Amino acid sequence: MKTMVVLGLVATFLFAGVAMAAETEGMIKSVDTAAKEVALDNGMVIAFDDSTTVTIQGATAKLEDLKEGAKVKASYDEKDGKKVATALEVSQ
Repeated sequence: MKTMVVLGLVATFLFAGVAMAAETEGMIKSVDTAAKEVALDNGMVIAFDDSTTVTIQGATAKLEDLKEGAKVKASYDEKDGKKVATALEVSQ
């Protein structure tokens, strides 16, 4: 029984560090390519890193291709207090 409790605690600590991706949708309010960030009309600021994938209507794109007013859906992870996009998809 004691072994089961210890194993349960170990599993809890191991999986506590696993981040679950969250999602948001909105319209791009501004794009800051120098800071690698996009501000959305819902108040969120989404950061980009080298592993972020960007698509515009299904085609591969870059942060520099994003335009204000575009409708987007972003998947992101929380890293060091920032919302870092894993993927950002522009639908229009």
